[in-house]
Amino acid sequence: MIRIGAHTSIAGGVPNAVDEQLDIGGNCGQIFTHSPQVWQDPNIGDDEAAEFRDLIDENDLGPWVIHSSYLVNLCTPKDDLREKSVDSMQKEVDAADKLGIEYVNVHLGAHTGAGVDGGLDNAASALDELDIPEGVTVLVESDAGSGTKLGGDFEHLAEVLDRSAQDLDVCLDTAHMFAAGYDLSTPEGVEETVAEFDEVVGLEHLECVHLNDSKHECGTNKDEHAHIGEGLIGEDGMRAFLNHEDLLDVPLVLETPTEDGKSYAWNVERVRELRGE
Repeated sequence: MIRIGAHTSIAGGVPNAVDEQLDIGGNCGQIFTHSPQVWQDPNIGDDEAAEFRDLIDENDLGPWVIHSSYLVNLCTPKDDLREKSVDSMQKEVDAADKLGIEYVNVHLGAHTGAGVDGGLDNAASALDELDIPEGVTVLVESDAGSGTKLGGDFEHLAEVLDRSAQDLDVCLDTAHMFAAGYDLSTPEGVEETVAEFDEVVGLEHLECVHLNDSKHECGTNKDEHAHIGEGLIGEDGMRAFLNHEDLLDVPLVLETPTEDGKSYAWNVERVRELRGE
């Protein structure tokens, strides 16, 4: 059975993310533990965490991912930003442990002048400062690759996994890959991209996919998501990706728009149609 869900809100309490997931027909999911636009600590009470854990167990919902703050920049050469980023990530992995969530997802960030090699070293060493609880894994996410942001190339992901002493894995975002120049719009392109990822990083490290179509052309480095099958990746590319034999068991999390009268529920159903379920 396909594991497909969406990024749902914890407004009103973390258990509400489970209720929303059930409403849209999802069976796995992702949350922020707080507003991703500010430096803020997760504030999750013991009772709230226990209710969340009970709900996901009762409804067989999982795996779940915590998406880290957008302010986190692991590649930064700036000591103050690095310290804030590491502190924020430590609080996220601790929150994941409290909630029984398996993964914490993070972008590498931008090297802002440190250079690619320096930025990758910064990211790996920052991750090495974390005390990651047993049962929690940090996922490094692929990026659209604009400016000095790292993670757009599969080699960046492989290098961080290699340079870090932590047991890290990867989250791929289809819109980000497409924006970074990996053409997923045809079955042939999907096959080539998956083969390249396997060769460079290794499919054994792929634990989650952010499933999004793209509003912009391949290789533009522009990160703007579209409804599944309605962007420039399109139906053929999405169908090929969803049915690729090496990806059938990878959990999928939607970060698609909620516009044009098409909700997360619409996109969940669209994914199931394209998968042939």
